[in-house]
Amino acid sequence: MMSKIEGKKMTLLELNCLVRDLIETCMGQNSYWVEAEIASLNERGGHCYLELIEKNEVGNTPVAKASARCWRNTWYLVKAHFLRVAGKQLAVGMKVLLKVSPQFHENYGFSWIVSDIDPSFTLGNMLLRRQEIIKRLKEEGMFDANRSLHLPLFTQRIAVISSATAAGYGDFCNHLADNEFGYKFHTTLFSAIMQGEGVERSVIAALNQVNMREDEFDCVVITRGGGATSDLSGFDTYDLACNVVNFPLPVITAIGHDRDESVLDMVSNVTVKTPTAAAAFLIDRLHNAGLRIEQAETRILNVVEGRMQQERMRLKHLSVRIPTLFALVKARQTGKLDAWQSRMETVVRMKVERGKTDVERWESRAVNAVAALLSNERHRLQLLEQRLDAVDPKRILERGYSITLREGKAVRSVAELKAGDRIETRLKDGRATSVVTP
Repeated sequence: MMSKIEGKKMTLLELNCLVRDLIETCMGQNSYWVEAEIASLNERGGHCYLELIEKNEVGNTPVAKASARCWRNTWYLVKAHFLRVAGKQLAVGMKVLLKVSPQFHENYGFSWIVSDIDPSFTLGNMLLRRQEIIKRLKEEGMFDANRSLHLPLFTQRIAVISSATAAGYGDFCNHLADNEFGYKFHTTLFSAIMQGEGVERSVIAALNQVNMREDEFDCVVITRGGGATSDLSGFDTYDLACNVVNFPLPVITAIGHDRDESVLDMVSNVTVKTPTAAAAFLIDRLHNAGLRIEQAETRILNVVEGRMQQERMRLKHLSVRIPTLFALVKARQTGKLDAWQSRMETVVRMKVERGKTDVERWESRAVNAVAALLSNERHRLQLLEQRLDAVDPKRILERGYSITLREGKAVRSVAELKAGDRIETRLKDGRATSVVTP
């Protein structure tokens, strides 16, 4: 069963034409200045095809999208004017102010037609972005962190962050190798993307690799050597700047042109414009270090020679005065020795006389003390003799007592004897032997 269709049906061409007429009727040929960000940019056949977006400032997500086109004749003039004023080519990620008018084509749909682009707006927006990054780094106290690091006096071990195929990298290495002084430099490449949207992430990854081998290098050189000035936007990011200011090695940048300075240039330890300029800086620094050493060597030699000359003059002067001085010193020392000898003889004589007196006095005292000691000892011996005489066993036997011995030892108790023992009894006038019976 076919559905009932009310009203007149239209072809797609008729509908698109109606939309075109409505847009032309309502908006006419009016032009509008529109602020947007370039999401994509392609040039084909001399025309430029753009995709414009607007992002949510909070979530950074797109809230609006539109296609735009700039036809060949207009694009040629707009592109040249933008590059001349801004010093950069239009690129993805840029915020731009475009003058557009609406166009709806029945075959290609709706598109904004670009008739002009204001380069001053983009310049202001990029400048504002840089200023915000710089302000944030300064508020966090990190802006001058890498600049405060000191390049070693002999900077020869260099980590290079660049594209392996970049001509600038080759120029840098060749300039170092072919230096007129014959200095030796050691470079190690850490490959990175140096243009396009992947610059920030790639350079940070290379810095992380260098950081893991920090002890092997004296400094880091970030160089790209040529490329469009619009590609410098990848070096105007907070995260990359934050990595550089906190990096433990001095960072040298050579990524811009004479009239361009990125945030990375502002926070690095040393900034030069080209890879060859970076190489020349390192060569000159090493040469200056060599000159300082030569100058120091010359100054040391001059000082040593001057001091040796002074000492030669002093020795020569002393050699003339030595005989006279020696005679004076000899006479003085002889006089001193005579005086000391006389004093010593007098002192010794006095001490000898004093010693004689002391000896005589002590001799008299010793004689008296010995006589008294001998008298006391004789009296004590007499007392001891009387005490010994009182306890003499012979005296006990004379008083009628006897002593019984067994095997030469005195018997003090009957319990010490047993039947059959021979015992000896000592009396006043002799000895008697007996046998113990039960």
